[in-house]
Amino acid sequence: MQQIERTLPSRQSAWDTASLRPNEQFAYYREAICQAFMNLTPEPAAAAGFSASVDHIRLGDGAINRVSFPEHVVRRSAADIAASDRSCFYLNLKLAGRCRIQQGNREISLSPGQVGIFDSDRQFALLHDRGPQLRVASFWVPSEALRERLPASFDVAAARVSDDPVVGHLIVETARTLADGALRMTEDEGRRLFRALIELVAVSLSRRGRAGAAETESLADATMLALKRAIHRRLREPGLAVSDVADAVGISERYVHKLLARSGCSFTDYVIDNRLDGAARDLSDPAMTDRAIGAIAFDWGFSDLSHFTRRFKQRFGCRPRDWRAAKASS
Repeated sequence: MQQIERTLPSRQSAWDTASLRPNEQFAYYREAICQAFMNLTPEPAAAAGFSASVDHIRLGDGAINRVSFPEHVVRRSAADIAASDRSCFYLNLKLAGRCRIQQGNREISLSPGQVGIFDSDRQFALLHDRGPQLRVASFWVPSEALRERLPASFDVAAARVSDDPVVGHLIVETARTLADGALRMTEDEGRRLFRALIELVAVSLSRRGRAGAAETESLADATMLALKRAIHRRLREPGLAVSDVADAVGISERYVHKLLARSGCSFTDYVIDNRLDGAARDLSDPAMTDRAIGAIAFDWGFSDLSHFTRRFKQRFGCRPRDWRAAKASS
């Protein structure tokens, strides 16, 4: 997409719909926020025109996106997540209007002067309302930059970090200082202040995590249960992939791997082990004595009989036919 025609610092990009015809404005805005934020799916407002601007300023590996727009909804879908090659946290300072952020089983609301965080690796909806022209300063925080400051396997749920009674006001002031003055600072000053903002957010999340560790753990456990149910419903599908169950649960593929790693297994091993368990039950069933071993293997999603036999022996210590014979004689 063509950027607006004016001289900009090398670390800044900007888009504005003002010079476009009304019927072209929303499409232009949609492409602008995808370039600035990663893949998103905004939903157009009822009116024909869409007066919006996007100002993108790099801060080392991160960025600030200062955005002005009318009321509308922005979603990040499973397809958007799959099409993105990086992950981040969005840290939003609301400047005008209101935004309700829906992610997972949480909803937080941001009014002017409040700051919220949410995860690009999980589907979300942003409902921007309460004003003809709304504004937000959204910080693009690389996932690794925040996670390295948090305890291992910390689950960052959507949260309004400006509410923190200890560091909330510091988060707001630091975010506002960066949003207002990033281009008046040197690049090094901007990066240093951005790192300080991430540190403050990490402190807030860690404090919240200590207070609500049981709640966070329960959320992860509930998601894990939903993930396992989704896998078992599709266990017999030969081409079952991580993306299939991620879409079904509404989480990212990365989070699927993370949840399964907590229980000490990979996605592939979990699927194969449970398929083997199902096949072993069928081989033990007297009602299925006449059914060929290969047919049972194919019923459980295996497409290669030799691979099935090898994995079966690794799991149970004998070949499928020996397993069947032993169960029949016992």
